[in-house]
Amino acid sequence: MQAVQGSFDELGRPLSDVTFCVVDLETTGGSAAKGSRITEFGAVKVRGGEVLGEFQTLVNPDELIPAYITVLTGITNQMVIGAPRIAEVLPSFLEFARGTVLVAHNAPFDVGFLKHFSRELGIPWPGFETLDTAVLARRVLSREEVPNCKLSTLAAAFGATSTPNHRALSDARATVDVLHALFERLGPFGVTTLEEVSTYTSKVKPEQRRKRHLAEHLPEAPGVYLFRDANDDILYVGTSRNLRTRTRSYFTKAETRTRMGEMVMLAQRIEGIVCATALEAQVRELRLIGRHRPPYNRRSRFPERLTWLKLTREPWPRLSIVRTILDDEADYIGPFRGRSAAEGALTALHDSYKIRQCTPRLVLRSKRTACALAEMGHCLSPCDGSADVEEYAAEVQRVRRAMTGDPQELVTAVRQHMLDLARAERFEDAAMWRDRLTGFLRAVVRTQRLRELTGAEELVAAIPHPQGWEIHVIRHGRLAAAGVLPRGTHPTGWVDALLATAETVVGGFGPIPAATAEETETLLRWLDSPGLRMVRGSWHAPLEGAARHLTPFEEASSSWQLLQQPG
Repeated sequence: MQAVQGSFDELGRPLSDVTFCVVDLETTGGSAAKGSRITEFGAVKVRGGEVLGEFQTLVNPDELIPAYITVLTGITNQMVIGAPRIAEVLPSFLEFARGTVLVAHNAPFDVGFLKHFSRELGIPWPGFETLDTAVLARRVLSREEVPNCKLSTLAAAFGATSTPNHRALSDARATVDVLHALFERLGPFGVTTLEEVSTYTSKVKPEQRRKRHLAEHLPEAPGVYLFRDANDDILYVGTSRNLRTRTRSYFTKAETRTRMGEMVMLAQRIEGIVCATALEAQVRELRLIGRHRPPYNRRSRFPERLTWLKLTREPWPRLSIVRTILDDEADYIGPFRGRSAAEGALTALHDSYKIRQCTPRLVLRSKRTACALAEMGHCLSPCDGSADVEEYAAEVQRVRRAMTGDPQELVTAVRQHMLDLARAERFEDAAMWRDRLTGFLRAVVRTQRLRELTGAEELVAAIPHPQGWEIHVIRHGRLAAAGVLPRGTHPTGWVDALLATAETVVGGFGPIPAATAEETETLLRWLDSPGLRMVRGSWHAPLEGAARHLTPFEEASSSWQLLQQPG
């Protein structure tokens, strides 16, 4: 939460007595300082849970609205032609908001625009106190409750009466509901005034400081630390290059996370596991979190919840969204960031290829009734026995190539579909297909990167270390051993000894046969370190892959630029 600004009464102001002005702006870009303009105001004034008034208007930005902004917000150039300009709107808004506490989701963005145009127009800024619901949510809510603190996520989680849609008033109304829900969550903690909201978790309790001795026995070395409670159960697992310094910070003002304060109050001892290198510590942390699922860790606790897209191996293959990789010779891509991303990728494939979408397992000579998709020509119809085996196999091979090789064909088809939608001014639909394709490409790139490393039976790599060289043994994408080769030591015998003590890793099936996706990706990032040297073994990226298609989507500043790029 952005700190409440301004001077406060010592006794504090009850939240029920404070008038809040919840504001949301739509703009032509992300920075007023770089020339972006406001296109819409939306604000709701509330006190004690009651709506006192609303403020909404479009704003003529005196410039063309970029196409990608129109795709995002639905606000077109035609809509703002007759709208008032900022010089007329801003004074009216400031009068509407006078005497209130400004509230916004990601407040620095909206308040920054308001302050910029106040300066530009020579209007004195009233010095509003401000509250940021995004930061407040991050302090109040856990990852188990919400996967992120986006407005749309919070609105859905709290059952907001208004759905955020990148229109100013709708988003402001949703933010009001989120604000009230967060206040309700704070009530049981005794947070009932504006000042208490401001200082929530920002002060360390004396009881927390007195536990500083729990960290005194730990060495100043890299490793993993485990906070344990009175029953010796693990509360939290962390990693640091300096165990003693990092764990001591939990008992000072440097640690302000609410849940960490709760955890420290429950902790009775801290266990330290010294590691040879920082990479080994990172991997051990991931494994310990996955094994013990500590209640105060937010990341990596549930690897089984990952979502994959599967192309089955059966007489008539089909696509399926799954959580488990089986030893069934099927093709898998992922893991996706969530089921919705996997569903978007599935839709993109089904729209571009005539592979069946029904779920029953079909025999080679099936005699079922044809489905509606088959009647419309969207499926080759193996269900009623009319599909040609070779034609269907060729279609499946096209899907397999898009998933595991070069998805050029799919990218071209979806980009053309996006262009057709944009020409028909169906910008929201075009953006939806952009997101589906981007999610698919990210999953393919992620899978291809994982397979680059998991396919290598053994790698030995080194990077410089203050005392010599950090050396790691990686087998099938899993860290098998780690150590520091002292300066001046002959490497051959030392590496042989490290290999002799390394974990035996047997290759398995799927993109992650021997470790979690997060562990393998951690190793991949380390292998990209500057100054890295391969000691034994090698690994490589495919010449044809999905990365070259994904890069334009991540680098382009607008959907329109994507459509103009060659396929």
